[in-house]
Order: sequence, then structure tokens, then C-alpha cells
Amino acid sequence: MSERVVAVIMAAGSSRRFGEQDKRRALLAGGETLLNASFARAIEAFTHCRVVLRDTETPAHLGLAEHAPVIGVAHAERGLGTSLAEAFATLAGDPSLADVQAAAILLGDMPAIRADTLHRLQHMADTAHIIRPRHAGLAGHPVLFGRDFWPALTRLDGDSGARQLIHQHPERYQEIEVDDPGILLDIDTPADLRHLATPTGGGARR
Repeated sequence: MSERVVAVIMAAGSSRRFGEQDKRRALLAGGETLLNASFARAIEAFTHCRVVLRDTETPAHLGLAEHAPVIGVAHAERGLGTSLAEAFATLAGDPSLADVQAAAILLGDMPAIRADTLHRLQHMADTAHIIRPRHAGLAGHPVLFGRDFWPALTRLDGDSGARQLIHQHPERYQEIEVDDPGILLDIDTPADLRHLATPTGGGARR
């Protein structure tokens, strides 16, 4: 496994579209929680991995492996951009990540991305570029941000996420075509979870 990239799994959101249940704790067919399945897929491919949770939460409460390295964020209710900013401030100050060249932003509700896709993307990562996979004409996750972009990520706020950085730096943005519909399959509703469990699950819905 490459040590050049840290996987950052964003899982501090409120999941309103899933209903009253916390979707991070929703069980897959094998009995594993959705969040832990996403984490397990990430650690197949990345030596360094961090799971971003609200600072009031613990891994055990979410059915997450006890050894999962967690970053707690204090203002997740402000939106994804704010959570990213807090997370990247922590990453930038972590001496164990001093030699890391890029961060792969994954979502905690995307357990169907193939490990070989993650390996391919991280081997293409460097400090100066933003790399994103594309399948069937649609861009998906993870999005890999070279370390040059980390200071800008710490300044995000609200719910805009990191999309504005892509728009600001088109010359440093690259989409990589992959044969992996899992990069498009995020679990937003119980119906999505049922789709994942079917034999043909894992395909794009949009």
C-alpha cells in the first residue's frame, strides 16, 4: 500500500434524507454497519486513514472498528465545508502525515468503491493536482487533493464543500476514467441501501 495519500472519510453529517435512523449505523446484508463497511474498504487501499466524526461521537457508538483513527469536528452542523476545514487543519498539523502528498476525500456512505480503483487513484496522486474518478460520464468519489491545496481546504466554510477549488484551478484538475460504478453509489435513503444489497447493486442511480 502506498503511504503517499491519507484517506479522509467524511461522516459527520446529519443524514436527514435517510429518515430517523442514523444511516451510518444502518446494517448491510453481512451485518456490518454502513460506515464501517466504507472504512474497511478504505483501509484495504490506504496505509493512512482518518474518519471524520462529530466531536461528541465515539467509534463504538457508530459500529466503527475500535482501531479506526478519528478526527472530531466541533461545528459539523454548519455543513460539509466547515467539517472539511476542521479536518484539514488537524491533518496539516499531524506529524505522522508530514510526508503525505495528497488526501483522498471519501464519503462514509460509499462502501461499493473497488479497492483497485482506490489503488489506481492514489498512485496518480501528487502535491500539485486534484484527481477525481469518472464513470459513465459522471464524476464520482473519492476526490484527491494534493497537499498544495490543503491550506485552502482549511478555509472552507458552510456547505459548499471543496467544489469551488476545482472551479478555481481547472488547469490542475484531472478526471480519470474508471470501470467502477461504485464511485457513484452513495447511500442517501433506505431504498439506496436495498439497491446495494441486490445482485445488480453497485451501479449508478443518476
